[in-house]
Amino acid sequence: ETHVASILPFIRKTGTVFDDRMTRIMGEAFDCACKELHDSGQPPIVYEVIAKRIIDAVRDGERDVMRLRNVGLAALRIEDDDNQASR
Repeated sequence: ETHVASILPFIRKTGTVFDDRMTRIMGEAFDCACKELHDSGQPPIVYEVIAKRIIDAVRDGERDVMRLRNVGLAALRIEDDDNQASR
């Protein structure tokens, strides 16, 4: 399962155990979010931030793949805005 493999290292870092269904949902949301970046050579921290936001949202009870994807991507938009402001 490609979806799950990409987010697994981030899930392991949190030390939280999720069931297979939730892990698949998180993996799918993470992959969808990463596709939005068009593999534009983002630094690893970007993927870590996306994964962390998705994992936190699942912990808070979110289960919808697209909403989770949006939560992950929203993290980047906020940081982009901060970077623009500080230039």
